Amino acid sequence: MFKKTFLLIVLISIVTIGCKTGAKKKQVKVKTDVTIPIREHSIQALLWQQQSAEYKALCHQAFNLATLHLNEALQKTYKRPIAIVTDIDETVLDNSPYNARMVKNDENYTSLTWSKWVKEEKAKPVPGALEFFKYAADNNVTIFYVSNRKDILKKETIANLIKEGFPNVDEEHVLLKTETSGKEPRRALINNTHQIFMLLGDNLSDFSDIFDHQNTAKRNRLVTNLSNDFGVKYIVLPNPMYGDWETKGIYESSYKWTETQKDSIRKVKLRLK
Repeated sequence: MFKKTFLLIVLISIVTIGCKTGAKKKQVKVKTDVTIPIREHSIQALLWQQQSAEYKALCHQAFNLATLHLNEALQKTYKRPIAIVTDIDETVLDNSPYNARMVKNDENYTSLTWSKWVKEEKAKPVPGALEFFKYAADNNVTIFYVSNRKDILKKETIANLIKEGFPNVDEEHVLLKTETSGKEPRRALINNTHQIFMLLGDNLSDFSDIFDHQNTAKRNRLVTNLSNDFGVKYIVLPNPMYGDWETKGIYESSYKWTETQKDSIRKVKLRLK
C-alpha cells in the first residue's frame, strides 16, 4: 500500500512539473518586429575604407602608377596641351564621413543630406591625391575635375578643393553635372583644346562611356578587354562603399527594390564556388 501511494505521489509530481514547464514555454514570445538597420550591410566596407592601412596603400599605389605614366608622357610631344581628367568623390576627396552618417542615422543616400555634407566643405584629400595633382600642375599639366556632383554645388565644391590645396580649381576646370550623368560630353569638350592622356576615378564610367549602364557581366568583360589600359591610361582608386558596381551591377539598375529585396539580392549573388 505504501509503495502504491509513493508511486502515485511521484507520478502526480512529474505531471505537475511537466504542466508548469509547458506553461512556461507557451509564455516565451518570439519577436517578429526586429529589423536590420538599412545600412548595416555597408559597415564593413566603410570601416575598411576609413581604418585599413590596405586602403591607404592602394591609393598610394594608384598615384605612384599615375606618376610613372605622367613622367613618361612628359617625354613625348603632343599637338595640344596635355591634360589629366579626374573624378572628385573617392578619387580626390574622401566622403566616407557622409557614409558613416548614413549608418548612424539609419538612412540611405538622399540629395538633401548629400548637399548638406558638400556645403560643409569638410571632405579631406584621398591619400596621395594632393601630392600627385600638385606634381602634375608643377609640370605644366592641366587638371580637369569632372564630377557628377550637381552643378548647383559648384561653389562649395571649388571652395573645398581650394581649401585643401588642389591646383587648377576654378569655374573652367571644375565640370559638374548639369543635365546628364554621362561624362563623355564633358570629356569631349576638354579634348577640343587639350590632349587627355590619363583619367583617374573610382568608377568605370569615369573613364569611358562604354561602361555606362552596363550589368555586372558586361562590365567584367569590358575590363578584361581593356586590361592593358588600367594602371596606364586609366588609374582606378578603391571604393567599396558605393558605385555603379552596386547600383547598375548588383541591383540591375533598379531603384525600386525594397530593403528586404536588396538583402536577398546581395545574398543570391554571392559566389559559392
